[in-house]
Amino acid sequence: MGIPASIQPLKIPFSVPVAPGKALPRFAYCFLLYGHEAIWLIDAGVAGAEEAIFGAIRQAGRKPEEIELLLLTHSHPDHIGAARAVREASGCRVAAHAAEREWIEDTGRQERERPVPGFTTLVGGPVKVDRLLAEGDRLSLAPGRDLLVLHTPGHSRGSLSFWLPGDRVLISADAVPLPGDLPIYDDVAACVRSLDRLEALEAAVLLSAWDEPRTGGDIPRLFAEARRHLERIHRAVLAAAGDKRTMDMEVCRQVVGALGLPALAANPLVARSFQSHLQAGGSLFS
Repeated sequence: MGIPASIQPLKIPFSVPVAPGKALPRFAYCFLLYGHEAIWLIDAGVAGAEEAIFGAIRQAGRKPEEIELLLLTHSHPDHIGAARAVREASGCRVAAHAAEREWIEDTGRQERERPVPGFTTLVGGPVKVDRLLAEGDRLSLAPGRDLLVLHTPGHSRGSLSFWLPGDRVLISADAVPLPGDLPIYDDVAACVRSLDRLEALEAAVLLSAWDEPRTGGDIPRLFAEARRHLERIHRAVLAAAGDKRTMDMEVCRQVVGALGLPALAANPLVARSFQSHLQAGGSLFS
């Protein structure tokens, strides 16, 4: 089973400056859902991504003004960067989880509380959240085209995933950690619970933000690899930290080295992820 024709994954490349003259290439997927009379957009990529989004819509023979609803899986820059521009061009409503609202509506606060290199180049400004989404909400794009809202915290407190039961398509944003990638999450214990829940859906198509689309038997393999990846990080963090219960940058560098990650991974965002392992304690994967 492949990706339904009514769902268009759109890969948005960008780069994060990590040192003078050096930038880390990244990408994030957003997703266009086409109904007969309206278009829904899941996530908006970084600032400037509206050009690619609008271009894809026009190539499909539709108009950007048909975007009725922008669903934000969470508040991080590579998901909300073009939200303001999309809203201004289309007049669409914006929906997100209550726990993400402050950082979406006050991007300056987000930058202060979770500084990301190049934040101001990645985010085109704040946008008002018109609708708060919660676990179990069911949205209807068209007759027979329902989308179920799943609260899948871990990467962030208010992270959302979306399940299209009719097509068995799961849109998971950043809820499934990508093995070998930088560990970026707030709560590893919540990550594991969300992984278990999403895997139980037995999706035929998995669409995530950090990974290429997956189908069929590749999906359970990814879930297993993601869980092993988190367990490996967990054991490395506990071994390096010893009796410490606060992650400092020296211990962060030790863990990064033990995991074979690039030296630039020893940064405050990754240290924040490692801190959640200390908070989870030794019984998480026992």
